[in-house]
Amino acid sequence: MNIENTKAQMRKGILEYCILSILKNKDAYVAEILDELKSAKLIVVEGTIYPLLTRLKNAELLEYRWEESTGGPPRKYYKLTSSGQAFLDELTASWTDLQIAVKTITNSKTK
Repeated sequence: MNIENTKAQMRKGILEYCILSILKNKDAYVAEILDELKSAKLIVVEGTIYPLLTRLKNAELLEYRWEESTGGPPRKYYKLTSSGQAFLDELTASWTDLQIAVKTITNSKTK
């Protein structure tokens, strides 16, 4: 079994949750989202994030607007919708439950 493949699958599983959490606090364009993920040591490439953002937008969890930039071409800013906020709230509850379950299992294995 390839450990890197397993790690990549774990990251993919939580990426949607992380992106929605970033957008909970502020509207952001792709480079800002990637920077926040990178600063949290969750490395993601543009080829991964664009399809995910499109999927979230098509599910009406996100919306976007174009904004002129002084540093280059216009930027597409993503924003959480009210449906996205409700979805994020459910993911947060599930994540909390999952963390507790994993900690319970992994702590009991180390005793």
